Amino acid sequence: MEMDSQIMHKAEVLIEALPYIQRFNRKIIVVKYGGSAMADDTLKMNVVKDVVLLKLVGFKPIIVHGGGKDISRWVKKAGMEPRFVNGLRVTDGETMEIAEMVLNRVNKSLVQMVQKLGVKAVGISGKDGGLLNVDKRMPDGQDIGYVGTIKEVNPKVLYDLLEKDFLPIVCPIGFDDQFDTYNINADDAACAIAKAVKAEKLAFLTDVEGVYRDFEDKSSLISELTLLEAEQFISQGMVGGGMIPKLANCVDALKEGVSRVHILDGRIPHCLLLEIFTNKGIGTAILNSEEERYYYEG
Repeated sequence: MEMDSQIMHKAEVLIEALPYIQRFNRKIIVVKYGGSAMADDTLKMNVVKDVVLLKLVGFKPIIVHGGGKDISRWVKKAGMEPRFVNGLRVTDGETMEIAEMVLNRVNKSLVQMVQKLGVKAVGISGKDGGLLNVDKRMPDGQDIGYVGTIKEVNPKVLYDLLEKDFLPIVCPIGFDDQFDTYNINADDAACAIAKAVKAEKLAFLTDVEGVYRDFEDKSSLISELTLLEAEQFISQGMVGGGMIPKLANCVDALKEGVSRVHILDGRIPHCLLLEIFTNKGIGTAILNSEEERYYYEG
């Protein structure tokens, strides 16, 4: 009996995924979700399906999301003009109110999508359980309002949710010591949370395909970087401007115990599954150590 080659291919794909499923079973993976993938409903559903699949095959995912484009839209609706300093949103009291409302709205829409797929999700902000404690952020000594830099992460609430089999979805808002509300850069929040829970993986869904040796040359995408190579890239300024803070965050997370960081293009459907479960991967994986290769030879 001749087997349909498509059916056989499906079996091969599942078998290729097996060592990755074994390797990461019961391990925590933090997914930072933002950028254009959040603006498109189909892409949003693809990302949520990926994370649900990770959960159902035994990972312990935590989603940390942004919502910058939505915040800007609502700030304009309120008759104000969004302002940025060094890529950070200038956040006065009124903007902070809007940001919190918008982020909570995004948060619960993600919870809704996960629940619809049959997985229990709980949406929280960094305020809940004192998860994210911040200091006021002063870039180059400038006061940009209620923008926080993370001082401490108290991950107890996340551990409690994971233990009870919930999928936590976190929006990046925290308290300072006076319990004032601060907006936090979502990349920073994802990194700080990944470090605090000693995540096995931290995946950034971004608007670029990964890290390039030469940003102008799309064939120079790097599949794998060691911690040392990533540090050299930063010190030599070899990557595009927007990637340097992301890479610096990745390096920081790896030094604090995260095993692997992935930079992926969230606009590619199912980029998370392709990167985590296939031998080739599609983005850039940054590894903690020289010795441990990421990809299985298949």
